Amino acid sequence: MRRASLDAPPIFRLANRAPGRLDLESDTAARAHVLVLEDDIVRLLVLPEGGITGPPTWSIAPGAADVSAEGRDRFDVSGFALPEAKVSEADGTLVVETARIRLSIHLAGLRCRWQVFDGEWKEAFRDRPTQAYDFGWWDGKVRHYLARGTDEEVFGLGEVSGDQDRSGRRIRLAPIDAFGYSARTSGPLYKHIPFSITRRPRTGVSFGLYYDTYADCAFDLGCERDNYHGLYRSFEAEAGDLDLYVIAGADPGAIARRFTWLTGRPTLMPAWSLGYSGSTMALADAADAPDQLLAWLDQCRARDIRCPSFHLSSGYSKTGGRRYVFHWNLERFPDPARFLAAFADRRVRLAANIKPALLATHPDFEEAAARGLFIRQAAGAPALAQFWDGLGAWLDFTNPDTQAWWKAKVTTSLLDVGVAATWNDNNEFEVWSPSAVTRAGPASATRAVQPLLMMRASREAQVEQEPQKRPFVVSRSGCAGMQRYAQTWSGDNATSWETLRYNLKMGLGLALSGVSNSGHDVGGFAGPPPDPELLTRWVEMGIFMPRFSIHSWNDDGSVNSPWMHEGVADATADLIRFRGRCQPYLHYLSWRYARNFEPIWRPVFYDFPDDPASYEERDDFMLGPSLLVAPVVDPGVDERLVRLPAGAAWIDPWTGARHEGGTTITLPAPLGRPVFLVREGAILPVNFAPARFGDETLDLGFDLYPQIEGMSAIELFADDGESVVDVAGSEPAIRIEIVSDPDSIRVRAEGLSEPRFKLPPDETRPLSIETDRA
Repeated sequence: MRRASLDAPPIFRLANRAPGRLDLESDTAARAHVLVLEDDIVRLLVLPEGGITGPPTWSIAPGAADVSAEGRDRFDVSGFALPEAKVSEADGTLVVETARIRLSIHLAGLRCRWQVFDGEWKEAFRDRPTQAYDFGWWDGKVRHYLARGTDEEVFGLGEVSGDQDRSGRRIRLAPIDAFGYSARTSGPLYKHIPFSITRRPRTGVSFGLYYDTYADCAFDLGCERDNYHGLYRSFEAEAGDLDLYVIAGADPGAIARRFTWLTGRPTLMPAWSLGYSGSTMALADAADAPDQLLAWLDQCRARDIRCPSFHLSSGYSKTGGRRYVFHWNLERFPDPARFLAAFADRRVRLAANIKPALLATHPDFEEAAARGLFIRQAAGAPALAQFWDGLGAWLDFTNPDTQAWWKAKVTTSLLDVGVAATWNDNNEFEVWSPSAVTRAGPASATRAVQPLLMMRASREAQVEQEPQKRPFVVSRSGCAGMQRYAQTWSGDNATSWETLRYNLKMGLGLALSGVSNSGHDVGGFAGPPPDPELLTRWVEMGIFMPRFSIHSWNDDGSVNSPWMHEGVADATADLIRFRGRCQPYLHYLSWRYARNFEPIWRPVFYDFPDDPASYEERDDFMLGPSLLVAPVVDPGVDERLVRLPAGAAWIDPWTGARHEGGTTITLPAPLGRPVFLVREGAILPVNFAPARFGDETLDLGFDLYPQIEGMSAIELFADDGESVVDVAGSEPAIRIEIVSDPDSIRVRAEGLSEPRFKLPPDETRPLSIETDRA
């Protein structure tokens, strides 16, 4: 075979065809494979050296809750429908066509053109006509160049700083401990999800691109220009193979749901995980940590703030200024079980901080090294790297022995003494040595999957400890598929108004990338403590996010808490109580996420894709299909301009005023009262029981926002909030239906004997209720 050259790129031919797969060979070593997985998902695998060089995948789990610990072979097509595709060849072009996607491959050079069907075939994207792939011409990195349209909007890519639309930028994905980052400009950050959604407004075409790699990678979305190649965008990865999934969809929301399905069913967590979770580093680091932590709970009791969980920072393992995961400091915590029981008595579950690297002075370091549990150098010694206050080594979770060791440590050191959940932290696996290797191959090709396997092992330990209960797992870093195991947050953010605004956009990018059980460190983690106004506005936004935790490491050693500023302490406590009232709605959205792959919170255009203005950069978001949340993200203001999406009418929950969609209104925004509107026709499950400290009573009721005329309904599933359930196979147990006209509101309730309802302020129409039980 000849070697590929720029003037004579590889010429491919169709060599073999099997169900769901077409194999292409070339006159060089290069091979390519087209995998027709679904009518709306087609995959292109380009192998310049002829075979797979990267690790298996742990991210692809079509509609499934998990994958095997060993990962999934790159040619495994199980779980996909594998529809029959039309295949034809003429004039040097191979055409592969499903009901939704048409791929045309110019066999000389493998130049691809992708079209999607939307009443007619419309172009989605095509390869750059000049050197679209690297067939051994340059530096051996994985490269893909696309021709760039002038009307492209690009969303997703997981946790990325800046605006929602990523077009025109260069973005690097390389998980890193980005302490005190700028939510507007910093990058890379903690997570690694090389998935984007592109929208072309002129033609109405949307498509998704997922590059299944765990290597550090970069996307250029129009930042770079080169006169010799025309307008282009590019993807490059440091190692592995070019493994591209193309997803067709009617709009960005449909593509986001399909990608979530592709990378696995989101886990349904216990209902208490959606409550306020206390946290701060300073208390666990204190010399009298147990006393300070219990005093913190006493403040919650005194102010009647429900706090169903608390994140125990790594200070419990701090000895001599260093942190040794799984080792309690018995001088400061002489009786861990008794300490944990004191929290349990107050109905507060502890999530303990755990880290996947051992310092060289860690008591277990030599044993772990002897057993080969670390990422290592080629010669076999642990690959030492900087970690916190010294050198250490990162555990290799692609090694089954490491997974087993980790699970045993989680069990004996934490779960057996009363810890309820794991907080998987500092898991960006910053191994920079080019010679470092793991059980699955070079560390450079597996770095981003390590946190996924870490949280998976932590989750398995919790499941084995209490198999009938849903585990609560939190992870800071992760890759595509992490929604199967964990809740997440946006890491060590900086305390500022700018962070408040752009953390919101970061979370929306994650939600479009499969991961929407998320939130932020409310109040800010790094820097000065928040002033009263900033703290209150942050709480106003945070109560509408799935993860709601006030957490901090302030420069002055102070602690962010609901009562840190007495002047707004009552307001923040009231906001947390309001969060408790809304918790059934959040749990309902969690069900939709797990069952239908629908993000819990999302950009406005997700629900209103046909409203062009919904794609404009604003500081609003949707919480499920019913709430439009418009947080205040600027200081010194007491009103909020809100653009209402077209296609629905909106009701102000504070006044009952009705507003038509497609308009822009100004709403009062006094400090301590969140700005949000409810979609007309919404039925919101809420808790009518007061949110009291230590009291988890659920008095399920419904806030009704009936239309002037029409019908709407909601279905809920039977759920005690904690037991393991079959999400995919469950049938609705409760159905509420509203039929309204200008003179009356009629409600039918199925599955509830004594349903309770509340109407908006100033609603004067009579309400009649019918149930299916006597």
